[in-house]
Amino acid sequence: MAGHGGGAAAEESVYGEESTGKGVVRISAVAALAGFLFGYDSAVINGAVAAVQKAFNVGAASLGFAVASALLGAAAGALVAGRIADHFGRLSVMRIAAVLFLLSALGTGFAPNLGILIVFRVIGGLGVGMASVIAPAYIAEIAPAKIRGRLGSLQQLAIVLGIFISLLVDFLLALAAGGSGEPLWFGLAAWQWMFLMMAIPAVIYGVLSLTIPESPRFLIAKHRTDEAREILTSLLGGTRASIDATIQRIRETMERETEPSWHDLKTPEGKIAGIVWAGLLLSVFQQFVGINVIFYYSTLLWQAVGFTEEQSFVVTVIGATINVLTTFIAIATVDRFGRKPLLLIGSVGMAITLATMAIIFGTAGVVEGKPVLEGAQGPIALIAANLYVVAFGMSWGPIVWVLLGEMFPNRMRAAALSLAAGGQWVANWIITVTFPGLKDISLALAYGLYATFAVLSFFFVARFIDETKGMQLEDMHAKVAPHPIRHPETHPAGLD
Repeated sequence: MAGHGGGAAAEESVYGEESTGKGVVRISAVAALAGFLFGYDSAVINGAVAAVQKAFNVGAASLGFAVASALLGAAAGALVAGRIADHFGRLSVMRIAAVLFLLSALGTGFAPNLGILIVFRVIGGLGVGMASVIAPAYIAEIAPAKIRGRLGSLQQLAIVLGIFISLLVDFLLALAAGGSGEPLWFGLAAWQWMFLMMAIPAVIYGVLSLTIPESPRFLIAKHRTDEAREILTSLLGGTRASIDATIQRIRETMERETEPSWHDLKTPEGKIAGIVWAGLLLSVFQQFVGINVIFYYSTLLWQAVGFTEEQSFVVTVIGATINVLTTFIAIATVDRFGRKPLLLIGSVGMAITLATMAIIFGTAGVVEGKPVLEGAQGPIALIAANLYVVAFGMSWGPIVWVLLGEMFPNRMRAAALSLAAGGQWVANWIITVTFPGLKDISLALAYGLYATFAVLSFFFVARFIDETKGMQLEDMHAKVAPHPIRHPETHPAGLD
C-alpha cells in the first residue's frame, strides 16, 4: 500500500479537530440507520417463522425459501446499488431503500398467502441490499481517516441494534398475544404486527435522509466542485487553500470521461483486480461462519433441543443484546489496534466456539430424531453460542463493513462494494436455505462446517488482507493501477 504523501497531509489539515465534532458523527449516524433497517428486516422473520409455517401450512423446504427470499432481493439490490449511487448519488439510493423497506413492512404484514409474503420479502431484500452498499460507502467517503473506523463501525452497530430491536419486538408481541400465531390487534396475528412494525423506522430513515448532504467525493466525480467545497467547508472548516488541496487530490482519483461501470473493477491488463477478489471473499467468509443461522433460526433451534417458545425467545434476545454490546468493543478498538488484528482474533474465537457447539450436538442424545441436551450440555451450548456471538460481534461483524467501505480505490468503490455485498448476500442465502436441511441431518455437521470456515477465514485474512488503519481513501488508489484518463484542464502537470 502507498504511504501518506503530501496530498494526504493536505487532507489531514482539512479533516482536523472539527471533523470529530457532532456534524460528521450525526451525518454518519443517519447514514448508518440503513443498517438498522437492514438488521430489523433480516431478523424479523426469526420470531414469525414458526407462526408463518403454521398459518400457511408449509413444509420445511417452502419455509426455508420464505426465510431466505429476502436474501435473493438483497443480492440484487446490492448489485444495482453501486450503479445507481454512481449515477444519481448516494442519497438517492438511501431514499429508494427507505421506500422499499416501507413497502415490505406493509406487504408482508398484510400478506394473504405465502407467495405474497415472499414477494414483499424480496422487495424488502432489495432495500436491504441497497442499504448494505450505500451506508459503508457514504460513511467512508465523508469520514476523516483518524475516526473512519469508528464511524464505519456505526453501520454494524445499527445492524445489531436493528436485530436486537426486531427480536425484542417479536418477543413482546408474542408475549402480549400469548404466542406468535395468536391474534393481537385489529384481527391481525402477532406475527403480522412483527412485520408491520418495520414501517416506523423506514419512515424515520426516509425523512432523516433528507437532512444530510451528498458525498463530496461523488460531487467531485460529477464535476460539481462548488457544491463539494461548500459541504466540506460547512462540515470541516479549514482554509480555502486546504480544502482546494483536498478537492484536487480527490479529483485525481475520481475524474473520468466515462460513466462508472463494472469495467472499473479491472486492471489495465483486463483482469479483475486482486483487491476486488479480496473484498468478495471477505464478504463470503463473513457469512460462511454461520452467524445468520443464529439470528434467523435461533428460536427454532433452541426449541428443537428442548426449550419452550418463551425460553427460546429470551435466549435469542440475550444473544442479540450480547451482539450489540460487543460491537462497542470494535468501535473502541478498530482505530487503535487496526482492522486485521481484530479479524484474526475473531476467527480464532469463532473457530473454538463453533467447534464446541459441533461437539456438544454431535454427542447429544437423540429422541424422535431430535438432539436432546442433558446435564451440562445445555449450559455449555448456550455459553458457546453466546461467546461465538462475542467473537463475531467484536470482529467480523463490524470490521468487514469498515474494510469494504474503505479498502477500494475511489474510482471503483461503489462498483466493488456492490459486487462484494452482492456476494455476501448470495453466501447468506446459501447458508440460510441449507440450514434447515443440515439441521435435520445433524446439527453437529452444520456447526462443524461453520467452524471449518472460521479456521479458513483466519488464514485468508493473514495472507490476503492489508491493514488500512489511518490511511486516506485516496491512498487506496495506488493499490490498483488505474487506466490513465487525463483532463488537461483539471490535471495540470506535476500532480502525479
